[in-house]
Amino acid sequence: MSFVLDTSVTMRWFFGDGKPSDLAYAGKVLDEMKKSSAFVPVTWGLELSNVIARAESKGLVTEARSGAFLEMLADVDIEVDTSTFLHSMSDTLQLARRFKLSSYDASYLELALRSGMPVATLDEDLRKAAKKAGVKQFA
Repeated sequence: MSFVLDTSVTMRWFFGDGKPSDLAYAGKVLDEMKKSSAFVPVTWGLELSNVIARAESKGLVTEARSGAFLEMLADVDIEVDTSTFLHSMSDTLQLARRFKLSSYDASYLELALRSGMPVATLDEDLRKAAKKAGVKQFA
């Protein structure tokens, strides 16, 4: 089953922290990626890079650990939606306004709505917005 992958799940793989239920969910998502594709908006890479750079600058992780994580990501099937930009100043903006989301989070919701795929996220605001918008949660 293909789905939209949010950075909140990806970063649980990197940091390995959070509630046990969140870690179990992130593990389930990663297991599913061995069988199917995850789709991300084009902003996903920027979000990921931002979190990694900030964690390194705070001394939370080393550059070597980040590099190993990025190598792991290169081995899973992640498809980048190049149409994200085309929708950013229309549909995505409207979703951000309607659900009071960041434009980054709204881009995941927009992709899920446009593609009809469920969204895999640990972000509570995005989960609530997805439910209100009729988008299924990856379970």
